[in-house]
Amino acid sequence: MKKTLLVTRPLPQSVLDACAREFDATFRDADHGLTETEAAEALGAYDAILCTLGDRFKAQAFAQAGEIRCGVLANFGVGYNHIDAAAAREAGVAVSNTPDTVTDATADIGLTLLLATARRAGEGERLVRAGQWSGWAPTQMLGSHVTGKTVGIVGMGRIGQAVAKRCALGFDMQLLYHSRSSKAVPLPAMQVDDLDELMGSADFIVVTVPATPQTHHLISREMIGLMKPGAILINISRGDVVDETALIEALEAGAIGGAGLDVYENEPEVPERLRKLDNAVLLPHLGTAALEVREAMGRMALDNARAWAKGLTLPNLVN
Repeated sequence: MKKTLLVTRPLPQSVLDACAREFDATFRDADHGLTETEAAEALGAYDAILCTLGDRFKAQAFAQAGEIRCGVLANFGVGYNHIDAAAAREAGVAVSNTPDTVTDATADIGLTLLLATARRAGEGERLVRAGQWSGWAPTQMLGSHVTGKTVGIVGMGRIGQAVAKRCALGFDMQLLYHSRSSKAVPLPAMQVDDLDELMGSADFIVVTVPATPQTHHLISREMIGLMKPGAILINISRGDVVDETALIEALEAGAIGGAGLDVYENEPEVPERLRKLDNAVLLPHLGTAALEVREAMGRMALDNARAWAKGLTLPNLVN
């Protein structure tokens, strides 16, 4: 008899078809995540859950669930800060994620934001669409040159190294990085032990650390205050890694050159003050938004659920 599986959000059809072959699958047709109450109900109703960002499997959900039937939360995505991994472990629920599949796509978005912010691409497109472009002029919309500049990467994991490769080989940028541990980086990169030194030295800061209690507001008001006046901050990690209020204030004051953001502290809410700023390029969490990438993520999440169902070690166990 097949085990039951809840898929909490619409996924590419090839992934849904594979889930239906492997499990007695229920597909939730919603464009928003499970609330904590809904998550608690799901924990008691299904053997396995293929969940994703926005599904609130917090400690309260596990506390409300009563008798928990679920044995695995196969997360669709590398980040799993929407899951209380400690509470899951205590409840006997395995948690997995989908690393590697997201690396290149997320790094690509990082470079998209870096280039778009430096060269004022978002602002320029709005000008053209509004019919306000009067033609080429030598001093029109001058941005920041990218090639040869210094980039500081905060977090030198898979995604950080992929960003570094693109910056060094594509744009001849000088690499600085800050990481909790030393990394064997196959590029001419200098590790900077103190984050404040990196923040004050780079022309571009790219944030790629995972969201953990230790990285909450890692890019704090103080750290933003150390940035060069023309420096640009790029965040492709999680929104709460950056103090969003402090960043908005720095952008409003022109204290830094700009920001390129794919994630937000309380997404999908994006503060109006941030939306009004021309020196911010804002994307709707597009990091992995390519069909083949989302299909690969779905297959990996399903591989983890399948391994659990067969009593095997999960390939990407995180707790």
